Amino acid sequence: MAVTPNTDEAFLREVDEELRRDQLASMWTRYGRWLIAAIVAGLAAFGGVLYWQYHGEQTASEQGEKLQVVFDDIGAQNLAEAKKPLDELAASKVAGYRASALFTQGDLLLEKQDLKGAAAKFAAIAGDASIGQPLRDLALIRQTSAEFDALKPDVVVNRLRPLAVKGSPWFGSAGELVGVAYLRMNKPELAASLFGQIASDETVPESIRQRAVQIAGTMGVDAVGPAEEKKAQ
Repeated sequence: MAVTPNTDEAFLREVDEELRRDQLASMWTRYGRWLIAAIVAGLAAFGGVLYWQYHGEQTASEQGEKLQVVFDDIGAQNLAEAKKPLDELAASKVAGYRASALFTQGDLLLEKQDLKGAAAKFAAIAGDASIGQPLRDLALIRQTSAEFDALKPDVVVNRLRPLAVKGSPWFGSAGELVGVAYLRMNKPELAASLFGQIASDETVPESIRQRAVQIAGTMGVDAVGPAEEKKAQ
């Protein structure tokens, strides 16, 4: 524990004890009430911070329980029961629960083939600066996937190219969409190169790598994924 420095020593070298008492008394007369008010205000503010921290924790706990009930209802196909609490969570001030609710709403709309509605939910996540970037990137991919047939291929490429690079956690998902967009733009050489990279990247999910191998193969490119390399050995 740090030792509080003795600030009186320098002061005592300049004034005697009597003068110091007079100065302190004068200071208290002038500023005592203001000092008390400042202390009270500071304590009130500190108490307010503690309350809001407690309130925030309580709110997060309650919303976590509500989200679990929503997932249980959806799993049991009780979609009508899940709708109202899901709508409430989608407007939550807690970014994580808001994102989870919006993703869930988007997935439910996809099941109904409501691509436009689903894209709007994912777009809301992608455009929310208070939500973590990895989730926003995933939402952008989901949005683009839902809108894919209605988008010009250059829009897909420009939107997802920053994510369709090796080292990106979404390389496989984003790269697949960008690769197909390249094919629609009549740029098979770019598509083949990208699918080849996806096929050889062990961090990409197996299902996506297998599709990459097959698509590259249809273009005459011998893209061999990690699984095939091991079999060959």
